[in-house]
Amino acid sequence: MGGVRTALYNYLYAKQHGGDFIIRIEDTDSHRFVPGAEEYIIEALNWCGIIPDEGVDSNGKVVETPSERHPHAPYRQSQRKGIYREYAELLVREGYAYYAFDSSAELEARRTAAEAVKETFIYNQATRMTMRNSLTLSQEETTRLLETTTDWTVRFKMPEHQVVAMDDLIRGHIEVNTDTLDDKVLWKRADELPTYHLANIVDDHLMEITEVIRGEEWLPSLPLHYMLYKAFGWEDTMPRFAHLSLLLKPDGKGKLSKRDGDKLGFPVFPLRWTSKDGEVSRGYREDGYFPEAFVNLLAFLGWNPGDDREIFSMDELVEAFSLERIVKSGARFNPDKAKWYNKEYLRRKSDDQLTDLFIPLLEADGMQIVDCPVCAITAGAEFNETGADFANHIYTRDYVRSIVSLIKERATFVADFRDIASYLFVRPENYVEKDRNKFGTPENVAYAQEAVQYITGAFDGPFDKEHLETALEEYIRSREWPMGKVMNCLRLALSGSGSGLGIADIIWRLGRKEVRARFDEFMKTL
Repeated sequence: MGGVRTALYNYLYAKQHGGDFIIRIEDTDSHRFVPGAEEYIIEALNWCGIIPDEGVDSNGKVVETPSERHPHAPYRQSQRKGIYREYAELLVREGYAYYAFDSSAELEARRTAAEAVKETFIYNQATRMTMRNSLTLSQEETTRLLETTTDWTVRFKMPEHQVVAMDDLIRGHIEVNTDTLDDKVLWKRADELPTYHLANIVDDHLMEITEVIRGEEWLPSLPLHYMLYKAFGWEDTMPRFAHLSLLLKPDGKGKLSKRDGDKLGFPVFPLRWTSKDGEVSRGYREDGYFPEAFVNLLAFLGWNPGDDREIFSMDELVEAFSLERIVKSGARFNPDKAKWYNKEYLRRKSDDQLTDLFIPLLEADGMQIVDCPVCAITAGAEFNETGADFANHIYTRDYVRSIVSLIKERATFVADFRDIASYLFVRPENYVEKDRNKFGTPENVAYAQEAVQYITGAFDGPFDKEHLETALEEYIRSREWPMGKVMNCLRLALSGSGSGLGIADIIWRLGRKEVRARFDEFMKTL
Protein backbone atom coordinates (compact mmCIF):
# COMPACT_ATOMS: atom_id res chain seq x y z
CA MET A 1 0.00 0.00 0.00
CA GLY A 2 2.77 2.43 0.88
CA GLY A 3 4.48 1.94 -2.45
CA VAL A 4 1.26 2.47 -4.40
CA ARG A 5 0.48 5.62 -2.40
CA THR A 6 3.92 6.99 -3.26
CA ALA A 7 3.33 6.27 -6.96
CA LEU A 8 -0.13 7.85 -6.75
CA TYR A 9 1.15 11.09 -5.23
CA ASN A 10 3.87 11.32 -7.89
CA TYR A 11 1.25 10.70 -10.58
CA LEU A 12 -1.17 13.31 -9.21
CA TYR A 13 1.57 15.91 -8.85
CA ALA A 14 2.88 15.31 -12.37
CA LYS A 15 -0.58 15.47 -13.96
CA GLN A 16 -1.59 18.58 -12.03
CA HIS A 17 1.49 20.45 -13.27
CA GLY A 18 1.34 19.21 -16.86
CA GLY A 19 4.36 16.99 -16.33
CA ASP A 20 5.24 13.38 -17.05
CA PHE A 21 5.02 10.45 -14.69
CA ILE A 22 7.94 8.07 -15.24
CA ILE A 23 8.28 4.44 -14.18
CA ARG A 24 11.86 3.28 -13.68
CA ILE A 25 12.75 -0.20 -12.46
CA GLU A 26 15.38 0.12 -9.74
CA ASP A 27 16.86 -3.36 -9.62
CA THR A 28 20.49 -2.69 -8.74
CA ASP A 29 20.40 -4.46 -5.35
CA SER A 30 21.01 -8.05 -6.45
CA HIS A 31 20.63 -9.36 -2.89
CA ARG A 32 17.07 -8.04 -2.62
CA PHE A 33 15.90 -9.05 -6.10
CA VAL A 34 12.50 -10.78 -5.96
CA PRO A 35 11.36 -12.79 -9.00
CA GLY A 36 7.99 -11.58 -10.28
CA ALA A 37 8.08 -8.30 -8.37
CA GLU A 38 8.55 -6.15 -11.46
CA GLU A 39 5.54 -7.70 -13.22
CA TYR A 40 3.54 -7.36 -10.01
CA ILE A 41 4.31 -3.65 -9.74
CA ILE A 42 3.20 -2.96 -13.31
CA GLU A 43 0.00 -4.99 -12.93
CA ALA A 44 -0.84 -3.25 -9.65
CA LEU A 45 -0.35 0.22 -11.11
CA ASN A 46 -2.43 -0.70 -14.16
CA TRP A 47 -5.24 -1.91 -11.90
CA CYS A 48 -5.15 1.39 -10.05
CA GLY A 49 -5.15 3.43 -13.26
CA ILE A 50 -1.72 4.91 -12.53
CA ILE A 51 -0.36 4.73 -16.07
CA PRO A 52 3.12 6.06 -16.89
CA ASP A 53 3.78 8.62 -19.61
CA GLU A 54 7.31 7.38 -20.04
CA GLY A 55 9.38 4.40 -18.96
CA VAL A 56 7.99 0.93 -18.48
CA ASP A 57 4.93 0.45 -20.71
CA SER A 58 1.60 -0.51 -19.18
CA ASN A 59 2.05 -3.98 -20.71
CA GLY A 60 5.18 -4.42 -18.62
CA LYS A 61 7.58 -4.07 -21.53
CA VAL A 62 10.76 -2.24 -20.62
CA VAL A 63 11.84 -0.14 -23.59
CA GLU A 64 15.50 -0.73 -24.33
CA THR A 65 16.23 1.95 -26.92
CA PRO A 66 15.37 5.66 -26.91
CA SER A 67 12.37 6.81 -28.93
CA GLU A 68 10.14 9.87 -29.16
CA ARG A 69 7.91 8.59 -26.38
CA HIS A 70 10.75 7.05 -24.37
CA PRO A 71 13.66 9.46 -24.84
CA HIS A 72 15.62 8.24 -21.82
CA ALA A 73 15.49 4.49 -22.41
CA PRO A 74 16.37 2.01 -21.09
CA TYR A 75 14.47 2.36 -17.82
CA ARG A 76 15.61 -0.76 -16.02
CA GLN A 77 18.72 0.20 -14.06
CA SER A 78 20.34 -3.19 -14.55
CA GLN A 79 20.36 -2.38 -18.29
CA ARG A 80 22.05 0.94 -17.59
CA LYS A 81 24.88 -0.37 -15.43
CA GLY A 82 27.55 0.65 -17.95
CA ILE A 83 26.66 4.27 -17.27
CA TYR A 84 27.22 4.30 -13.53
CA ARG A 85 30.86 3.25 -13.33
CA GLU A 86 31.79 6.20 -15.52
CA TYR A 87 30.24 8.60 -13.00
CA ALA A 88 31.72 6.75 -10.02
CA GLU A 89 35.21 7.03 -11.55
CA LEU A 90 34.59 10.72 -12.23
CA LEU A 91 33.94 11.31 -8.53
CA VAL A 92 37.16 9.51 -7.63
CA ARG A 93 39.18 11.59 -10.08
CA GLU A 94 37.69 14.82 -8.73
CA GLY A 95 38.44 13.84 -5.12
CA TYR A 96 34.82 13.34 -4.04
CA ALA A 97 35.11 9.56 -3.70
CA TYR A 98 37.72 6.86 -3.17
CA TYR A 99 38.33 3.14 -3.68
CA ALA A 100 37.76 0.92 -0.62
CA PHE A 101 39.33 -2.54 -0.50
CA ASP A 102 38.13 -3.64 2.95
CA SER A 103 36.76 -7.16 2.78
CA SER A 104 33.45 -8.18 4.32
CA ALA A 105 35.38 -10.08 7.00
CA GLU A 106 37.48 -7.03 7.85
CA LEU A 107 34.42 -4.80 8.15
CA GLU A 108 32.66 -7.33 10.33
CA ALA A 109 35.73 -7.55 12.58
CA ARG A 110 35.70 -3.77 13.05
CA ARG A 111 31.97 -3.84 13.94
CA THR A 112 32.53 -6.65 16.45
CA ALA A 113 35.46 -4.85 18.07
CA ALA A 114 33.36 -1.67 18.42
CA GLU A 115 30.44 -3.57 19.94
CA ALA A 116 32.80 -5.11 22.49
CA VAL A 117 33.41 -1.65 23.95
CA LYS A 118 29.75 -0.64 23.47
CA GLU A 119 30.40 1.55 20.45
CA THR A 120 29.17 1.52 16.86
CA PHE A 121 31.60 1.31 13.96
CA ILE A 122 30.92 3.85 11.23
CA TYR A 123 32.95 4.16 8.04
CA ASN A 124 33.39 7.94 8.01
CA GLN A 125 35.87 10.81 8.30
CA ALA A 126 36.91 9.58 11.75
CA THR A 127 37.77 6.03 10.63
CA ARG A 128 38.48 6.16 6.91
CA MET A 129 42.21 6.78 7.41
CA THR A 130 42.50 3.57 9.44
CA MET A 131 40.96 1.42 6.70
CA ARG A 132 42.26 -0.20 3.52
CA ASN A 133 41.42 2.29 0.80
CA SER A 134 43.02 4.50 -1.83
CA LEU A 135 43.40 7.27 0.75
CA THR A 136 45.73 5.15 2.89
CA LEU A 137 47.40 2.91 0.31
CA SER A 138 50.06 3.87 -2.19
CA GLN A 139 49.15 4.54 -5.82
CA GLU A 140 50.96 1.38 -6.85
CA GLU A 141 49.10 -0.80 -4.34
CA THR A 142 45.79 0.80 -5.26
CA THR A 143 46.37 0.11 -8.96
CA ARG A 144 47.39 -3.48 -8.25
CA LEU A 145 44.28 -4.16 -6.17
CA LEU A 146 42.02 -2.58 -8.76
CA GLU A 147 43.45 -4.86 -11.44
CA THR A 148 43.71 -8.10 -9.48
CA THR A 149 40.74 -8.12 -7.08
CA THR A 150 36.98 -7.74 -7.40
CA ASP A 151 35.94 -7.27 -3.78
CA TRP A 152 36.21 -3.49 -3.79
CA THR A 153 33.85 -0.54 -3.83
CA VAL A 154 33.72 3.16 -4.51
CA ARG A 155 32.77 5.17 -1.41
CA PHE A 156 31.72 8.81 -1.25
CA LYS A 157 34.21 10.95 0.66
CA MET A 158 31.90 12.88 2.97
CA PRO A 159 33.51 16.27 3.71
CA GLU A 160 34.18 17.30 7.30
CA HIS A 161 32.64 20.10 9.35
CA GLN A 162 30.10 21.24 6.76
CA VAL A 163 26.42 21.97 7.14
CA VAL A 164 24.17 20.64 4.40
CA ALA A 165 21.18 22.99 4.00
CA MET A 166 18.19 21.29 2.35
CA ASP A 167 14.60 22.15 1.54
CA ASP A 168 11.90 19.51 1.57
CA LEU A 169 8.56 20.27 -0.09
CA ILE A 170 6.69 18.74 2.85
CA ARG A 171 9.01 19.12 5.85
CA GLY A 172 10.50 22.50 5.10
CA HIS A 173 14.10 23.56 5.72
CA ILE A 174 16.49 20.94 7.12
CA GLU A 175 20.16 21.24 8.12
CA VAL A 176 22.55 18.38 8.81
CA ASN A 177 26.24 18.44 9.80
CA THR A 178 28.37 16.20 7.60
CA ASP A 179 30.28 14.96 10.66
CA THR A 180 27.21 12.87 11.51
CA LEU A 181 27.22 11.10 8.13
CA ASP A 182 29.10 8.06 6.87
CA ASP A 183 30.94 7.37 3.62
CA LYS A 184 28.29 5.49 1.66
CA VAL A 185 29.14 2.87 -0.95
CA LEU A 186 28.27 4.19 -4.42
CA TRP A 187 29.44 1.41 -6.74
CA LYS A 188 30.45 -2.27 -6.28
CA ARG A 189 33.04 -4.02 -8.41
CA ALA A 190 31.74 -7.48 -7.45
CA ASP A 191 28.53 -7.15 -9.52
CA GLU A 192 29.42 -3.93 -11.36
CA LEU A 193 26.24 -2.33 -10.10
CA PRO A 194 25.67 0.97 -8.32
CA THR A 195 23.83 1.44 -5.06
CA TYR A 196 20.56 3.33 -4.90
CA HIS A 197 22.34 6.58 -4.10
CA LEU A 198 24.52 6.80 -7.20
CA ALA A 199 22.05 5.21 -9.63
CA ASN A 200 19.17 7.48 -8.70
CA ILE A 201 21.18 10.68 -8.72
CA VAL A 202 22.62 9.88 -12.15
CA ASP A 203 19.33 8.69 -13.61
CA ASP A 204 17.29 11.57 -12.21
CA HIS A 205 19.77 13.96 -13.81
CA LEU A 206 19.89 12.19 -17.16
CA MET A 207 16.12 11.71 -17.27
CA GLU A 208 15.54 15.39 -16.41
CA ILE A 209 13.50 14.62 -13.28
CA THR A 210 12.21 17.81 -11.64
CA GLU A 211 10.47 16.38 -8.53
CA VAL A 212 11.00 13.26 -6.46
CA ILE A 213 8.26 12.22 -4.00
CA ARG A 214 9.33 9.24 -1.87
CA GLY A 215 8.94 7.68 1.56
CA GLU A 216 10.44 9.19 4.69
CA GLU A 217 12.80 6.24 5.05
CA TRP A 218 14.93 8.04 2.43
CA LEU A 219 15.07 11.30 4.37
CA PRO A 220 18.38 10.34 6.12
CA SER A 221 19.91 9.88 2.64
CA LEU A 222 18.95 13.36 1.46
CA PRO A 223 22.18 15.05 2.66
CA LEU A 224 24.25 12.56 0.67
CA HIS A 225 22.14 13.16 -2.41
CA TYR A 226 22.56 16.92 -2.06
CA MET A 227 26.31 16.40 -1.76
CA LEU A 228 26.36 14.20 -4.85
CA TYR A 229 24.56 16.82 -6.93
CA LYS A 230 27.09 19.37 -5.71
CA ALA A 231 30.01 17.05 -6.51
CA PHE A 232 28.76 16.48 -10.05
CA GLY A 233 28.09 20.19 -10.55
CA TRP A 234 24.37 19.60 -11.11
CA GLU A 235 23.05 21.82 -8.34
CA ASP A 236 21.15 24.09 -10.76
CA THR A 237 19.13 21.18 -12.17
CA MET A 238 18.72 19.21 -8.94
CA PRO A 239 15.13 17.99 -8.49
CA ARG A 240 13.00 19.11 -5.57
CA PHE A 241 12.37 16.44 -2.94
CA ALA A 242 9.30 15.57 -0.87
CA HIS A 243 9.36 12.85 1.78
CA LEU A 244 6.07 11.21 2.73
CA SER A 245 5.20 10.07 6.23
CA LEU A 246 4.72 6.41 7.10
CA LEU A 247 1.48 4.46 6.98
CA LEU A 248 0.75 3.46 10.57
CA LYS A 249 -1.02 0.51 12.18
CA PRO A 250 -4.75 0.98 12.96
CA ASP A 251 -3.85 1.79 16.58
CA GLY A 252 -1.30 4.36 15.42
CA LYS A 253 1.58 2.55 17.11
CA GLY A 254 4.25 1.77 14.55
CA LYS A 255 4.56 1.23 10.81
CA LEU A 256 1.85 -0.79 9.07
CA SER A 257 3.10 -4.24 8.08
CA LYS A 258 1.85 -7.40 6.44
CA ARG A 259 1.67 -9.03 9.85
CA ASP A 260 -0.83 -6.39 10.98
CA GLY A 261 -3.06 -7.27 8.06
CA ASP A 262 -2.76 -10.99 8.75
CA LYS A 263 -3.58 -10.45 12.41
CA LEU A 264 -6.49 -8.03 11.97
CA GLY A 265 -7.91 -9.50 8.76
CA PHE A 266 -7.31 -6.93 6.03
CA PRO A 267 -4.96 -6.81 3.02
CA VAL A 268 -1.92 -4.56 2.84
CA PHE A 269 -1.07 -5.43 -0.78
CA PRO A 270 -2.92 -4.01 -3.81
CA LEU A 271 -3.05 -7.44 -5.45
CA ARG A 272 -2.63 -10.93 -4.04
CA TRP A 273 1.07 -11.69 -3.66
CA THR A 274 2.69 -15.11 -3.41
CA SER A 275 6.23 -15.06 -2.03
CA LYS A 276 9.00 -17.29 -3.32
CA ASP A 277 8.38 -19.46 -0.24
CA GLY A 278 4.74 -19.94 -1.24
CA GLU A 279 3.29 -17.62 1.41
CA VAL A 280 0.14 -15.95 0.07
CA SER A 281 -0.78 -12.40 1.07
CA ARG A 282 -4.26 -11.06 0.42
CA GLY A 283 -4.83 -8.28 -2.10
CA TYR A 284 -7.44 -5.53 -2.31
CA ARG A 285 -8.38 -6.59 -5.83
CA GLU A 286 -9.00 -10.20 -4.88
CA ASP A 287 -10.86 -9.14 -1.72
CA GLY A 288 -13.40 -7.40 -3.95
CA TYR A 289 -12.38 -3.76 -3.68
CA PHE A 290 -12.93 -1.47 -6.65
CA PRO A 291 -9.69 0.12 -7.88
CA GLU A 292 -11.19 3.60 -7.66
CA ALA A 293 -12.12 2.97 -4.01
CA PHE A 294 -8.59 1.77 -3.27
CA VAL A 295 -7.07 4.84 -4.95
CA ASN A 296 -9.45 7.19 -3.11
CA LEU A 297 -8.54 5.50 0.17
CA LEU A 298 -4.78 5.82 -0.48
CA ALA A 299 -5.07 9.48 -1.46
CA PHE A 300 -6.51 10.31 1.96
CA LEU A 301 -3.80 8.45 3.87
CA GLY A 302 -1.70 11.51 4.65
CA TRP A 303 -3.48 14.14 2.51
CA ASN A 304 -6.77 16.01 2.63
CA PRO A 305 -8.40 18.51 0.25
CA GLY A 306 -9.06 21.11 2.93
CA ASP A 307 -12.83 20.63 2.94
CA ASP A 308 -15.30 17.88 3.88
CA ARG A 309 -15.27 16.05 0.54
CA GLU A 310 -14.19 12.40 0.69
CA ILE A 311 -15.12 10.92 -2.69
CA PHE A 312 -12.88 11.88 -5.61
CA SER A 313 -12.42 10.52 -9.10
CA MET A 314 -8.85 10.36 -10.40
CA ASP A 315 -9.39 13.55 -12.40
CA GLU A 316 -10.79 15.28 -9.32
CA LEU A 317 -7.78 14.14 -7.28
CA VAL A 318 -5.45 15.59 -9.90
CA GLU A 319 -7.23 18.93 -9.66
CA ALA A 320 -7.38 19.03 -5.85
CA PHE A 321 -4.00 17.52 -4.92
CA SER A 322 -1.30 19.65 -3.33
CA LEU A 323 1.88 18.82 -1.45
CA GLU A 324 1.07 21.63 0.98
CA ARG A 325 -1.83 19.60 2.40
CA ILE A 326 0.21 16.44 3.04
CA VAL A 327 0.67 15.87 6.76
CA LYS A 328 4.13 15.44 8.24
CA SER A 329 3.05 12.92 10.87
CA GLY A 330 2.24 9.28 10.17
CA ALA A 331 -1.11 8.39 8.60
CA ARG A 332 -3.11 5.83 10.58
CA PHE A 333 -4.76 3.17 8.42
CA ASN A 334 -8.41 2.40 9.19
CA PRO A 335 -9.65 -0.88 7.64
CA ASP A 336 -13.27 0.10 8.36
CA LYS A 337 -12.78 3.28 6.32
CA ALA A 338 -11.48 1.16 3.45
CA LYS A 339 -14.75 -0.78 3.47
CA TRP A 340 -16.72 2.46 3.67
CA TYR A 341 -15.03 3.71 0.51
CA ASN A 342 -15.86 0.50 -1.34
CA LYS A 343 -19.47 0.64 -0.21
CA GLU A 344 -19.77 4.22 -1.45
CA TYR A 345 -18.36 3.32 -4.85
CA LEU A 346 -20.60 0.26 -5.08
CA ARG A 347 -23.66 2.45 -4.51
CA ARG A 348 -22.55 4.83 -7.24
CA LYS A 349 -22.33 2.10 -9.88
CA SER A 350 -25.31 1.49 -12.12
CA ASP A 351 -27.44 -1.62 -11.76
CA ASP A 352 -26.15 -2.80 -15.13
CA GLN A 353 -22.51 -2.43 -14.07
CA LEU A 354 -23.12 -4.37 -10.87
CA THR A 355 -25.11 -7.01 -12.74
CA ASP A 356 -22.15 -7.55 -15.06
CA LEU A 357 -19.94 -8.07 -12.00
CA PHE A 358 -22.42 -10.33 -10.19
CA ILE A 359 -23.26 -12.69 -13.07
CA PRO A 360 -19.82 -14.41 -13.12
CA LEU A 361 -20.22 -15.21 -9.41
CA LEU A 362 -23.64 -16.76 -10.04
CA GLU A 363 -22.30 -18.75 -12.97
CA ALA A 364 -19.42 -19.97 -10.83
CA ASP A 365 -22.08 -21.32 -8.44
CA GLY A 366 -23.65 -23.35 -11.26
CA MET A 367 -26.44 -20.99 -12.30
CA GLN A 368 -27.34 -20.12 -15.87
CA ILE A 369 -28.05 -16.50 -16.76
CA VAL A 370 -29.77 -15.84 -20.09
CA ASP A 371 -30.26 -12.68 -22.12
CA CYS A 372 -32.91 -14.32 -24.28
CA PRO A 373 -35.85 -15.61 -22.20
CA VAL A 374 -37.68 -16.88 -25.30
CA CYS A 375 -34.71 -19.07 -26.28
CA ALA A 376 -34.51 -20.42 -22.73
CA ILE A 377 -38.23 -21.19 -22.64
CA THR A 378 -37.89 -23.02 -25.95
CA ALA A 379 -35.11 -25.05 -24.36
CA GLY A 380 -37.39 -26.06 -21.49
CA ALA A 381 -37.07 -23.27 -18.91
CA GLU A 382 -40.16 -22.38 -16.86
CA PHE A 383 -39.85 -18.78 -15.64
CA ASN A 384 -41.95 -17.19 -12.93
CA GLU A 385 -43.47 -13.73 -13.21
CA THR A 386 -40.09 -12.00 -12.77
CA GLY A 387 -37.86 -14.27 -14.87
CA ALA A 388 -36.60 -17.01 -12.54
CA ASP A 389 -36.66 -20.78 -13.02
CA PHE A 390 -35.69 -22.04 -9.55
CA ALA A 391 -36.05 -25.73 -10.39
CA ASN A 392 -33.44 -25.56 -13.19
CA HIS A 393 -31.41 -22.64 -11.77
CA ILE A 394 -31.97 -20.54 -14.89
CA TYR A 395 -32.46 -16.79 -14.54
CA THR A 396 -32.87 -13.89 -16.92
CA ARG A 397 -30.45 -11.00 -16.82
CA ASP A 398 -33.40 -8.73 -16.00
CA TYR A 399 -34.16 -10.87 -12.95
CA VAL A 400 -30.54 -10.60 -11.75
CA ARG A 401 -30.58 -6.86 -12.29
CA SER A 402 -33.79 -6.53 -10.26
CA ILE A 403 -32.11 -8.37 -7.38
CA VAL A 404 -29.04 -6.15 -7.61
CA SER A 405 -31.22 -3.04 -7.52
CA LEU A 406 -32.99 -4.38 -4.45
CA ILE A 407 -29.95 -5.30 -2.36
CA LYS A 408 -27.04 -3.06 -3.37
CA GLU A 409 -27.67 -0.61 -0.53
CA ARG A 410 -27.01 -3.45 1.91
CA ALA A 411 -23.71 -4.59 0.37
CA THR A 412 -20.09 -3.53 0.76
CA PHE A 413 -18.68 -5.86 -1.92
CA VAL A 414 -20.25 -7.47 -4.97
CA ALA A 415 -19.55 -10.84 -3.38
CA ASP A 416 -21.91 -9.82 -0.55
CA PHE A 417 -24.80 -10.17 -3.01
CA ARG A 418 -24.42 -13.94 -2.70
CA ASP A 419 -25.03 -13.90 1.05
CA ILE A 420 -27.69 -11.21 1.09
CA ALA A 421 -29.85 -12.73 -1.63
CA SER A 422 -28.83 -16.36 -1.94
CA TYR A 423 -32.41 -17.52 -1.29
CA LEU A 424 -33.61 -15.51 -4.29
CA PHE A 425 -31.67 -17.97 -6.44
CA VAL A 426 -31.58 -21.19 -4.41
CA ARG A 427 -34.17 -22.66 -2.06
CA PRO A 428 -33.06 -22.69 1.60
CA GLU A 429 -31.76 -26.07 2.71
CA ASN A 430 -32.14 -25.32 6.40
CA TYR A 431 -33.64 -22.73 8.73
CA VAL A 432 -31.98 -20.62 11.41
CA GLU A 433 -32.70 -22.56 14.59
CA LYS A 434 -33.35 -19.63 16.91
CA ASP A 435 -35.69 -18.03 14.35
CA ARG A 436 -37.44 -21.34 13.82
CA ASN A 437 -38.00 -21.74 17.57
CA LYS A 438 -39.21 -18.15 17.88
CA PHE A 439 -41.40 -17.74 14.82
CA GLY A 440 -42.24 -21.30 13.78
CA THR A 441 -44.89 -21.85 16.45
CA PRO A 442 -48.06 -23.76 15.43
CA GLU A 443 -50.15 -20.59 15.71
CA ASN A 444 -47.79 -18.47 13.59
CA VAL A 445 -47.46 -21.20 10.98
CA ALA A 446 -51.25 -21.54 10.73
CA TYR A 447 -51.61 -17.78 10.18
CA ALA A 448 -48.76 -17.74 7.67
CA GLN A 449 -50.17 -20.71 5.77
CA GLU A 450 -53.52 -18.98 5.38
CA ALA A 451 -51.75 -15.79 4.23
CA VAL A 452 -49.81 -17.77 1.62
CA GLN A 453 -53.01 -19.37 0.32
CA TYR A 454 -54.56 -15.94 -0.03
CA ILE A 455 -51.62 -14.19 -1.68
CA THR A 456 -50.97 -17.01 -4.18
CA GLY A 457 -54.61 -17.78 -4.85
CA ALA A 458 -57.47 -15.42 -4.03
CA PHE A 459 -55.42 -12.23 -4.41
CA ASP A 460 -56.20 -10.89 -7.87
CA GLY A 461 -54.33 -7.57 -7.86
CA PRO A 462 -51.10 -6.77 -9.75
CA PHE A 463 -48.35 -9.13 -8.57
CA ASP A 464 -45.76 -6.51 -7.65
CA LYS A 465 -44.16 -5.23 -4.46
CA GLU A 466 -46.49 -2.30 -3.77
CA HIS A 467 -49.76 -4.17 -4.24
CA LEU A 468 -48.52 -7.31 -2.48
CA GLU A 469 -47.30 -5.32 0.52
CA THR A 470 -50.60 -3.46 0.88
CA ALA A 471 -52.75 -6.54 0.37
CA LEU A 472 -50.77 -8.69 2.81
CA GLU A 473 -50.79 -6.08 5.58
CA GLU A 474 -54.53 -5.44 5.16
CA TYR A 475 -55.23 -9.19 5.20
CA ILE A 476 -53.29 -9.71 8.45
CA ARG A 477 -54.73 -6.62 10.16
CA SER A 478 -58.31 -7.54 9.21
CA ARG A 479 -57.87 -10.79 11.14
CA GLU A 480 -56.10 -9.10 14.05
CA TRP A 481 -53.10 -11.41 13.78
CA PRO A 482 -49.72 -10.32 15.22
CA MET A 483 -48.18 -8.54 12.19
CA GLY A 484 -44.52 -8.98 13.10
CA LYS A 485 -44.78 -12.66 14.01
CA VAL A 486 -46.66 -13.60 10.85
CA MET A 487 -44.31 -11.62 8.62
CA ASN A 488 -41.23 -13.17 10.24
CA CYS A 489 -42.72 -16.63 9.95
CA LEU A 490 -43.30 -16.06 6.24
CA ARG A 491 -39.76 -14.75 5.80
CA LEU A 492 -38.37 -17.77 7.68
CA ALA A 493 -40.26 -20.18 5.45
CA LEU A 494 -39.22 -18.50 2.21
CA SER A 495 -35.62 -17.47 3.00
CA GLY A 496 -34.48 -19.68 5.89
CA SER A 497 -34.14 -16.73 8.29
CA GLY A 498 -36.45 -14.44 10.21
CA SER A 499 -34.51 -11.36 9.17
CA GLY A 500 -33.64 -9.94 5.79
CA LEU A 501 -35.45 -8.29 2.90
CA GLY A 502 -39.03 -7.13 3.06
CA ILE A 503 -41.51 -9.99 2.69
CA ALA A 504 -43.27 -8.32 -0.26
CA ASP A 505 -39.94 -8.03 -2.10
CA ILE A 506 -39.32 -11.73 -1.55
CA ILE A 507 -42.79 -12.90 -2.57
CA TRP A 508 -42.83 -10.73 -5.69
CA ARG A 509 -39.53 -12.12 -6.98
CA LEU A 510 -40.18 -15.75 -6.05
CA GLY A 511 -43.59 -15.81 -7.71
CA ARG A 512 -46.74 -17.69 -6.70
CA LYS A 513 -45.55 -21.19 -7.60
CA GLU A 514 -42.22 -20.92 -5.78
CA VAL A 515 -43.81 -19.33 -2.69
CA ARG A 516 -46.22 -22.26 -2.39
CA ALA A 517 -43.46 -24.80 -2.98
CA ARG A 518 -41.19 -23.28 -0.35
CA PHE A 519 -43.92 -22.98 2.26
CA ASP A 520 -44.92 -26.61 1.68
CA GLU A 521 -41.30 -27.65 2.16
CA PHE A 522 -41.12 -25.57 5.34
CA MET A 523 -44.25 -27.31 6.68
CA LYS A 524 -42.65 -30.71 6.15
CA THR A 525 -39.77 -29.82 8.45
CA LEU A 526 -42.02 -28.83 11.37
